Amino acid sequence: MELNILWFWIIAAMFIGYFVLDGFDFGVGMSLPFLGRDDTDRRVLINTIGPVWDLNETWVIVAGASLFAAFPEWYATMFSGFYLALLLILLALIVRGVSFEYRHQRPESEWKKWFDAMIVVGSAVPALLWGVAFANVVQGVPLDAGHNFSGSFFDLLNPYALLGGLTTLLLFFTHGIVFVSLKTEGDIRERARKLAVQSGFVTILVAASFLLWTVLAFGSLFTAVFAALAAVALIGSFLFNLRGSEGWAFTLMAATIGLAVLTLFSSLFPDVMPASNDAANSLTIANASSTPYTLQVMSWTALIAAPVIFLYQGWTYWVLRKRVSRSTIEAAAH
Repeated sequence: MELNILWFWIIAAMFIGYFVLDGFDFGVGMSLPFLGRDDTDRRVLINTIGPVWDLNETWVIVAGASLFAAFPEWYATMFSGFYLALLLILLALIVRGVSFEYRHQRPESEWKKWFDAMIVVGSAVPALLWGVAFANVVQGVPLDAGHNFSGSFFDLLNPYALLGGLTTLLLFFTHGIVFVSLKTEGDIRERARKLAVQSGFVTILVAASFLLWTVLAFGSLFTAVFAALAAVALIGSFLFNLRGSEGWAFTLMAATIGLAVLTLFSSLFPDVMPASNDAANSLTIANASSTPYTLQVMSWTALIAAPVIFLYQGWTYWVLRKRVSRSTIEAAAH
């Protein structure tokens, strides 16, 4: 396999890692108004992701840096053309991170209320806009002969892209709620399981519509296979959640997100940024990649660094595997 093709799939794997890990962070953040009946409940929810959210978020930095190094033309076109959308994502991530760190600094309920609202917004905005951005990449955008985006921000808000945004929003929301049921005890765990059933049903309908549209409009045989597997995994997660098997439900939700990302990347291949106005202006793996030497250096670096990163993150989750309960929060308060 040529190195530029290999790095196309490595970047796909990085986005899978980001969406699976930061995806449930987004879902937990969005669940505050639904599961947080009081401040203790909200602290339980935040504590489920408190030790890991910043580690999960670093995946997008690694993915963006790898995209810049391996496919500079793709990076330049996407980040300039989608500037406003990506800026909103960045601002939302900053707001969310600040809120996690500052909401507990003062005891007033109004203080906490404002930061809780920012956590919700800072989680929902990226969850929506990542789907909008990737759907536009798959569908194609107007590019000139120099591979520059020639449309406007409102061109990105088309029906297919908005459905993609709604799909990621619901997938991450359900993923986060299932994670809450996996990481908590008592009443909040049971409420999270029931909410995951409700949101899971809606998610199945919306995600199935988006995947079917993707396969019919832009897909190949591999796209259809990945989309079908994603649908099976999503339905399986829903059924396991009905039975109260949150471990399997969470695992299959992670598989659903991973397979959905593979569906999008396989529908792109061998393009990386199709031009909707003229196919001759499209960016492909061949004309958007760095030099073979650059890709070779990156490959050796990834081969050395990746196992260390995986081991460290796996160890972190193992150490922090215990459930969070109201009694734990209440005891810490005293």
